[in-house]
Amino acid sequence: MKKSILYNDFCDMYGIESPIVLAGMGYAAGPALTAAVSNAGGLGVLGAASMTTDELPEMIRRTRELTDKPFGVDCPMPPQLDEWPDDADEEVYRKSFPPEAIEYADKFRERFGIPKMKGKAGLQVFSHTYTKEIFRISAREKVPFFVSAVGDPSWAVAEAHDKGMRVWSLIGLTRQARKLSKNGVDLIVAQGTEAGGHTGRIGTLPLVTSVLNAISPKPVLAAGGIADGRGLAAALAMGAAGAWLGTAFVPTEEAGLEAIETGIMSQWEVDIWKQKILNATEDDTKISRVLTGKTLRMIKNKFQQTWEQEDGPILKHPSHNVFVADIQEGIRQVEMEDFAVPVGGQISGIIHKIKPAAEVVNEIAEQAIHLLERFRRS
Repeated sequence: MKKSILYNDFCDMYGIESPIVLAGMGYAAGPALTAAVSNAGGLGVLGAASMTTDELPEMIRRTRELTDKPFGVDCPMPPQLDEWPDDADEEVYRKSFPPEAIEYADKFRERFGIPKMKGKAGLQVFSHTYTKEIFRISAREKVPFFVSAVGDPSWAVAEAHDKGMRVWSLIGLTRQARKLSKNGVDLIVAQGTEAGGHTGRIGTLPLVTSVLNAISPKPVLAAGGIADGRGLAAALAMGAAGAWLGTAFVPTEEAGLEAIETGIMSQWEVDIWKQKILNATEDDTKISRVLTGKTLRMIKNKFQQTWEQEDGPILKHPSHNVFVADIQEGIRQVEMEDFAVPVGGQISGIIHKIKPAAEVVNEIAEQAIHLLERFRRS
């Protein structure tokens, strides 16, 4: 098969056709979406953050039933804080809630008619013990690479390399990239502020350029504000090895299927998430701490707007995840569309249709090939 102009050393290293990588989004990137991206010639990444350690081996096996192509596993790493043990669980975090925060949450629910529920675990409960077990399951299952979308995965490098795995990390600042590269992390995803989900304050273009200058020749993926072939071509023209895409793959047929199946999300939640991205413009997103305690870009919503206007309590990550999970569960139960918190990036403005993931990969690749071939001829 003839290799396209997109084929580079990164593609050769991971056995893929196009340098298009699925962001390992918790909830969205289950086996169906991960396999679909890999089967289309890109590189799928399974989002383990919404899976328990019991569920992950089965999800890896299910992904392998759907594809014989390579894919990775992504799981965030929480901060190291003295107040919580490495194996902190949901109840440990619940005991840390200040009384005044609980009082605010109770009044918030009562005011808007949100039923009092106990939120589900999964993405809401992080610990060092949990993340390290996710990594070790991935190693045992011989997954080619492990990604830390949040936090420092340097602790995993030696063991991963012993087992023939690679370690990736997302960063928002050049100094983070420099440190992680020095610690042996194999690939850096330089994610600009335009991205959905947990993100920083530096734009994609200056960040990617700066990171490339700092750690070359180590491979760098560009992330943030990329959802079509123009974005991929721009990333490659800068010198990035490829692009890491999240928001582009949320409004796909395969996104969120396993989250619905396992009950971590409802069909209503997944549908609202996709529709809010389709309806959004580039000006309809906001970076806020109201969902996890960390800066996270989402589609603007009444939950976020009200909490911020009232200066509602923001607890330390990851206890804040658990704190608001109860309210989010109530919102889900009564399907309060205006209070749903859909994660999405500024590039939402160019996405207008739910498609199969393979179609998204193919369209991005074809557009990028057309642009790069045109530039090469000129």
